[in-house]
Amino acid sequence: MMDMLSVVLLLLLIVLGWFWFNSLRALEVARNAGKHACNIAQVQFLDDTVASVSLALVRNESGRRVLRRTYRFEFSETGNTRLEGRLILLGSKVESVTMEPYQCAGTDSESNPQGYLH
Repeated sequence: MMDMLSVVLLLLLIVLGWFWFNSLRALEVARNAGKHACNIAQVQFLDDTVASVSLALVRNESGRRVLRRTYRFEFSETGNTRLEGRLILLGSKVESVTMEPYQCAGTDSESNPQGYLH
């Protein structure tokens, strides 16, 4: 029969395994969301990756506790600059995507003398 320490260690191992697999799935969702946001904005999604910035336990709209993960990614409108975007996952759903202001593709200083940003 297992002693109490073995049971606790086994449960801890199960929770860590779940967290690891859940984090991998969330990372893939975040990467796809960042790539999708860049495609819509017609900018380049750089390095084909996102990086985890923060993790918090919060309540969703229905009151259940879920993990809120914040990721950052880099994009470029011209290929010469690196701008930052952030996205937040609430559980496995995208809550928000924000991107630094950037110059719209196809604009130059003659057609855009004030340098308006997208």
